[in-house]
Amino acid sequence: MATTSSAIDAEILDLERRYWQAVQDRDVRTAVSLTEFPCLIAGASGVRSVDQASYEKMMGGASWRIRDVEIEDGAEVRQLTDDVAVIVYGVKEKMTVEEKPVDLHAFDSSVWVRRGDGWKCAAHTEAVAGDRFGGDVKG
Repeated sequence: MATTSSAIDAEILDLERRYWQAVQDRDVRTAVSLTEFPCLIAGASGVRSVDQASYEKMMGGASWRIRDVEIEDGAEVRQLTDDVAVIVYGVKEKMTVEEKPVDLHAFDSSVWVRRGDGWKCAAHTEAVAGDRFGGDVKG
């Protein structure tokens, strides 16, 4: 089993930042190049497996836009094997949703797999920060 090195930590964190920047810029080509399809996604709207065509459509037709994103200090990376790494972190997002500003604080995780041409995100989750038992959600 592989151990995490600071080089892998930095590489995975950089990939996560690149991914967020691609989503913010609506740079579908870059986001697709960083994604392993089908990609598993879990969040407030449920869980799903997304193929490339659905992903491209989702990114192109979104009713939301990220204006700014900040991965908080303290991100943790664990390399599970030579070809699989997981990252977890807190994130602050400034968004526009249906033309209204929304500030969001969440905790995210991504699973990255190494392929011949580099690392790809195979799964991503996001949990909005707040009451861990499902009561009032605070941002």
